[in-house]
Amino acid sequence: MPLSARVCLLAILLAAAAGCSRPKPPPTEQQPEPQAQHTELRDAIEEPIDKAKAVEKTVQDAADQQKAQIEAAGG
Repeated sequence: MPLSARVCLLAILLAAAAGCSRPKPPPTEQQPEPQAQHTELRDAIEEPIDKAKAVEKTVQDAADQQKAQIEAAGG
């Protein structure tokens, strides 16, 4: 292959490579569209936790009341 053909081929390859670039990022001025809030899964996870916390408070209140009754009875 003659030298001029190699130079021409190299120039074509460089031009093609220069045309390939990363896409430009979207402008930062625009806020992304808000997505729908899917809370069913979160609610399903939090519901038993909230119930357990309520039961824990009830048990603790009963224990405190029993302790107070024992102390009042002279124990």
